[in-house]
Amino acid sequence: MTPRADPLTVEVVGLIGTVVARYYEEYEQAATEHSLTGAQARVLSLLSVEPLPMRKIAQRLKCEPSNITGIVDRLESRGLVERRPDPADRRVKLAAPTEEGASLAQALRTSLDFAREPLGRLTAAERTLLKELLQKMLGVAPE
Repeated sequence: MTPRADPLTVEVVGLIGTVVARYYEEYEQAATEHSLTGAQARVLSLLSVEPLPMRKIAQRLKCEPSNITGIVDRLESRGLVERRPDPADRRVKLAAPTEEGASLAQALRTSLDFAREPLGRLTAAERTLLKELLQKMLGVAPE
């Protein structure tokens, strides 16, 4: 039997949910301003970190590889993504952002104002603490 969550945990989970919902809402809006769907923007953002094969993109975004193929096809037709052979296994194709795609991914990241404004109300020490707490929650090693 799972123990009941205490009221503070319930409230924190609700606040995290609100932040996530606001993030996705603004992310979709930013994507639309660049004539992208939210899914296209997420793929482009993911690829701006590193080139990936379709199956890894699908795993990270928790969707079917066939969906990713269509998204990458549309990004490729716009000149934002290219397919290239994987140097480790030439049978595998990697999706990678073009220079224009990388610039657009950066523009998407910098256009998300909703988080920047509330975070700006926190001191540098508070933002650092928040970052460390989120990393701890996610099991991510601190940078």
